[in-house]
Amino acid sequence: MLSVSADTAIIDVNGVGYEVGCAPRTLAKMVVGEDVAVAVETLVAETFIRLVAFETEDERRCFRMLQSVQGVGSKAALAILQVLKPGALLDAITLGDKTAVARAQGVGPKLATRIVTELKDKTAGVFAGRAPLAVPEASHPAASQVTGAGYEAVSALVNLGYDEASARAAVADAKGSDEDMPVEALIPAALKLLAPR
Repeated sequence: MLSVSADTAIIDVNGVGYEVGCAPRTLAKMVVGEDVAVAVETLVAETFIRLVAFETEDERRCFRMLQSVQGVGSKAALAILQVLKPGALLDAITLGDKTAVARAQGVGPKLATRIVTELKDKTAGVFAGRAPLAVPEASHPAASQVTGAGYEAVSALVNLGYDEASARAAVADAKGSDEDMPVEALIPAALKLLAPR
């Protein structure tokens, strides 16, 4: 690693310095003088050739997938990957969680909705390390509609050791018709439903 700036780094590859763009989260982990291994995407246009570096191959694939949506350029794709790692992005798309995607700088509600809608059936094979979540629509239709605070509650329950399908179903039941129920209330309510009887 030769140098790091606000949005780019220069990486030495066999004596040649290559400037690469990166998300701030990736740049923060780079240290001048230390070796670094990155997955690189090459962007080619009429006026430039640009390299963008990612921590993992999954991130690079996500970057490419996001840009398949009309209105999502490299800047927006990087902004999304700044707030959502590959696994979280996959979950957000699977659950239709436009709120999670809209947290990215420069990504409004309309574009976030388009992203989760258009990519819902395109995530298979994109992620090397995990398969898309199976949303149990037949057994629990409301579970496929968990978004916003519900998404955060599901993530918390999964971190506690519950399987994703059960967590989504419990959160959907706890939430009911209260779309504004905060995550602080959702988690304990869902835990009561998941407790053995």
